[in-house]
Amino acid sequence: MRHTISALVGNQPGVLAAFAAILQRHGINIASIAAAETERAEVSRLVISMEFNEDTVPAATQELAALPFVLAIEDLAAHELIDRELLLVKVRVMKDTVSQLLQIMEVFRANVVDMGNSTMTAELVATPGKVAGFLRTLLPHGIVAVSRTGVIALKRGDDF
Repeated sequence: MRHTISALVGNQPGVLAAFAAILQRHGINIASIAAAETERAEVSRLVISMEFNEDTVPAATQELAALPFVLAIEDLAAHELIDRELLLVKVRVMKDTVSQLLQIMEVFRANVVDMGNSTMTAELVATPGKVAGFLRTLLPHGIVAVSRTGVIALKRGDDF
């Protein structure tokens, strides 16, 4: 089962390593992790999407919360959330497939950001499910390279 947590942490060396070590100890696989500074340079937000056993998340979250640099941690599964992922994908293109690929880009609201002689590179910002669907649709055309940010998320509404 997939699960997402969000943590505000002090922006310092070793934070990701400490989080990864605790999750590993609990047998939790990290599906994606995104980390960046917030509006305050000394604070970063980590958004971790993980595969887990239902019994392990509360104990792991509690252990993460006890780390000295953790300012706040929240299990986003309990809230309505906005989640997005950025995808860059390079796909093979031939003269007879250009219009079909452009139609796919339009349907998924992806942007073409580069064209080579035999490839097209597109970007898509969407929910993880839409990103997966876009990749499945492009697969028959020949995906050359993929780069993904992983999931980022915030709670909906006025809650922080």
